Amino acid sequence: MPRRSSTPAITSPRVKAAIPAAASAVSAAKKKSPAKEPQTSAEPADVVQEGLHPRSRHHEPYDFVALTKICPALKRYVMTNRFGNRSIDFAMPVAVKTLNQALLLSFYDIKGWDIPAGYLCPPIPGRADYLHHLADLLATGHRGNMPPGEKISALDIGVGASAIYPLIGHRLYGWRFVGSDCDKKATESARRIVRANEGLEKVITIRTQPSTQTIFDGVVKPDEHFDVSLCNPPFHTSAEEAAAGTRRKWLQLGKTAALRNTDKPVLNFGGKESELWCPGGEVGFISRMIQESAEYYNLCMWFTSLVSKETSMPAIVRALKQAHVRERRVIELVHGQKRSRIVAWTFLDERQRKTWRDARWN
Repeated sequence: MPRRSSTPAITSPRVKAAIPAAASAVSAAKKKSPAKEPQTSAEPADVVQEGLHPRSRHHEPYDFVALTKICPALKRYVMTNRFGNRSIDFAMPVAVKTLNQALLLSFYDIKGWDIPAGYLCPPIPGRADYLHHLADLLATGHRGNMPPGEKISALDIGVGASAIYPLIGHRLYGWRFVGSDCDKKATESARRIVRANEGLEKVITIRTQPSTQTIFDGVVKPDEHFDVSLCNPPFHTSAEEAAAGTRRKWLQLGKTAALRNTDKPVLNFGGKESELWCPGGEVGFISRMIQESAEYYNLCMWFTSLVSKETSMPAIVRALKQAHVRERRVIELVHGQKRSRIVAWTFLDERQRKTWRDARWN
């Protein structure tokens, strides 16, 4: 269980005691003038990040010789591709999962990593990149210094069966994590992985969200605060849309065998329905998260989410304006042909964020 941190000038909105001045200013801005835009800095320009983050451990091609030494089970899936290089068949889910086991053991010293059949098997370099960018976000206003280890607490919304963000995030930066998910089998899997690694139970807590209709309510405790939240939301609007997206991907890659004799194409990275789609897709999910974050406005210094589709951004920006956030930022991520983005928002102004850092980090 993570250590609870009190923040003198910024208290939980669920606590009925009087709210000190720093938080009260935010509350007043929302309650007295709901239709008026808050005072903010100039509209933020998107920051485009091409390629993996400079601090990524994955800039070099996979060294399959070294990986098979540390994870012998991977050897059976390694082959020589048409370019004459060692690789695996990324259309084979078990090969992808075994590669992840090798990468997590080699780069992050994560032992006993496994997930139930059919659950999302995350691409490691991209997941690590999200965490690197969050570290940069937290360093903003802190003289560019990386936040200090276990004093930083992060909330992972939709931790999944893999617990990938808490595992990598703690190994990279020493942060504490609370991970939540509404899928009981997923949270059981996440807890098992955490228990398999000595010391992680002290810094990573997994909670089951009892409701599929709420994000923070039912998971966070009245006196908890998190320096940052993160989320990789389901981005399709239906099972049919998810299946169509998979078919397009395989056709683009020339992997037609993955489409044969089945109404449900093979997902090389897996994914249960709740991980791949929800009513309204990523716009619906993130909009609900933004709306609920306004009620929990000082739960996190920064709320963040991945956004897969560029077409989702106008609706998400509208939701942020309606919630009267103090500041928002967008980081465009370009990894080869894949484009995505991180959207971040806060209800605290610069002075309040400094108060937050002074109270929690120093």
